[in-house]
Amino acid sequence: MSQVALGEIEKHFWLTRSVSRCMGISMTEVMAEGRLSPEQYAELVTRCRAAGCDLQCEYWLARQQGTAATAPDFCPNAEILNGLKT
Repeated sequence: MSQVALGEIEKHFWLTRSVSRCMGISMTEVMAEGRLSPEQYAELVTRCRAAGCDLQCEYWLARQQGTAATAPDFCPNAEILNGLKT
């Protein structure tokens, strides 16, 4: 089984948090509400670290003005984040 090189944890923690914030999602609030466990949050960050789309994500984040309706299509966490928005 081949291993995927993971990106820097701090960078991907902030990318995950920034995409959710652009969508109007507070990770702190969704965890406090029980809609996302700390383990699930860690899985989001790990999935982000393995995706290899950090430059594309940084560009997407830089272009955001206002609240994004959905996560970017390339985001490995798009389905989960879009579900948390509702």
